[in-house]
Amino acid sequence: MESGPEMKAEDQETRPGETRKSLRIATRKSRLAMWQAEHVARGLQQAHPDLRVRLVPLSTRGDEILDRSLAEIGGKGLFLKELERAILDGEADMAVHSLKDVPAGMTPGLELPVYLARANPADAWLSKVSGGIDALPEGARVGTSSLRRQSQVLRLRPDLEVVALRGNVQTRIAKWKNGHADAIILAAAGLERLELNEYLENLLEMPEWLPAPGQGIIAIQTRAGDEAVRERIECLHCGQTAVIAAAERAVVAELGGDCRMPLAALAHRNADGKIHLQTRLASPDGRRICEESVSGPAERAAQLGRQAARKMLESGGREILGALD
Repeated sequence: MESGPEMKAEDQETRPGETRKSLRIATRKSRLAMWQAEHVARGLQQAHPDLRVRLVPLSTRGDEILDRSLAEIGGKGLFLKELERAILDGEADMAVHSLKDVPAGMTPGLELPVYLARANPADAWLSKVSGGIDALPEGARVGTSSLRRQSQVLRLRPDLEVVALRGNVQTRIAKWKNGHADAIILAAAGLERLELNEYLENLLEMPEWLPAPGQGIIAIQTRAGDEAVRERIECLHCGQTAVIAAAERAVVAELGGDCRMPLAALAHRNADGKIHLQTRLASPDGRRICEESVSGPAERAAQLGRQAARKMLESGGREILGALD
């Protein structure tokens, strides 16, 4: 794995049918994003000892604007734009993303050909009071800038106060410890990847609590039709994760493709091979809830996601989404 000086032009260019000798991975600069990119780089180099890999760390608007919620400034897609631009401009060959940050509508000219095996999709509950959500005293403050997490907290405990909390994992933990909130909620996968296992004692149990669509999944984005790159990275692809991701992302797409909505979804494959999908759309205050549960063959994963989304729209979801505008 390399960083720093640019690779030589002759290392970056390939003729049709020729094997790539090098790859450049665009990534955000946060510790978690760098871990994910390095994880992908290690996997590629283990599979292809002849391959040179260089990271291209970039700053994104989502990382820079921390005084407003993602819903206010344009959604999680702001974590991607600079990385996508680097791919399209030829400054990088691929980007590594947390799938939950990737909007359902793909930027023209790009695709997601590879999904790594899913890590723990759960959310972790970090609290200064021993126990779960029920243990917090009335009026306690819960820090999050996620409408999904906010709506589920207030659904269970409408007496709690939700306070805005942005920043990377370490920043949010520091703010919590410094008294900004009595409890915070973080993705278990991120804590595991950063070896912050001391904060994994209280996981919010599913299906009472559902994660973001795609949570725990690392995805690789490339230029559409770039077969030379795809040939090198397909060794990391997990077909079972791709099926699960198809179901969850179809829910987002059918509801409008907006990462800012208070939507939760979790798919898993049963022992009989069928996909089971649970979804939840809620108003930000947690008072209005639409939930659906559907099952079917794995080859119909995307159809199941669209089916669940349409059912939620028909049972009050349109009104919930309309109130967000």
